[in-house]
Amino acid sequence: MTFSKILATGAYLPEKILTNQDLTQYFDTSDEWIRTRTGIEQRHIAAKDQSSTDLAYLAALDALESANLNARELDLIIVATSTAEHHFPSNASQLQHRLGCRNIAAFDIQAVCSGFVYALNIADNFIRAKQAKRVLVVGAELFSNVLDWSDRGTAILFGDGAGACILEASSTPGIHGSVLHADGEQKELLWIPNGIGSPACQRQTRSPHIHMQGREVFKVAVRTLANLVNELLESCQISIEDIDFLVPHQANLRIIKSTAEHLKLPMEKVIVTVNKHANTSAASVPLALDYAIKNKIIKRGDNLILEAFGGGFTWGGSIITY
Repeated sequence: MTFSKILATGAYLPEKILTNQDLTQYFDTSDEWIRTRTGIEQRHIAAKDQSSTDLAYLAALDALESANLNARELDLIIVATSTAEHHFPSNASQLQHRLGCRNIAAFDIQAVCSGFVYALNIADNFIRAKQAKRVLVVGAELFSNVLDWSDRGTAILFGDGAGACILEASSTPGIHGSVLHADGEQKELLWIPNGIGSPACQRQTRSPHIHMQGREVFKVAVRTLANLVNELLESCQISIEDIDFLVPHQANLRIIKSTAEHLKLPMEKVIVTVNKHANTSAASVPLALDYAIKNKIIKRGDNLILEAFGGGFTWGGSIITY
């Protein structure tokens, strides 16, 4: 059988860092208030002339360098983003051109914070079906452009960045399995009301910024992620005792701790970057994964759970052996 494994990872974080103290110029808050409620200390903010494609490109270059690969050796590019540079063309097609790839398939997927996990599953299936041997998967977000900087409830939570990985065909399992879900019924708990496909008469009255009912989202996320991980372990027929690290979506430290507690995993087995990156949506899981690999926390042969929960709602997870 043909399986897929992670060959290499990459990351890019913009140079500008916005600390909690910096946010006091926008609204009434404090470093202690933000840390206590979210675990966030700082976030990276893209430069005014940077697009989400730029972030994806730099993360992709890092992954290619780590893999010692030329972009012409790729067979497919998938970019997970909810902050695409253009309505069309896709970030992926622009990335394909900028990397100098062959005329390979390239497309974006949009599942908000769950986007990278969704994209990883799609890439895995392409490889299992022998339609690709090497796939570049990128999560890239520029959320600073969709924040209302007068809204303390959302502006403190998000940052910009991109993470990438390269999957390669393998004779032994790397990705053991994935579970993906969505439920659009409660979309207004976390959404951006404005959209190019909205009825013309409503476009001028809809907001281009994130709207979130934080307490309700927190409750749904904690409950959903606990059920997701149980389903994932059962689906892959793997015991929690065989898991070396949890690599969760980096939205809120309290949600991360709640998931770890449910799994009876000590925090030493949980990769945490939310303090330095904040919530980078689809980039959050690959950024955390790259951080742990580059810092030699995660090593070859380790079993990992990747999981995420995003607006809409979407959620999903994968169990992989790195």
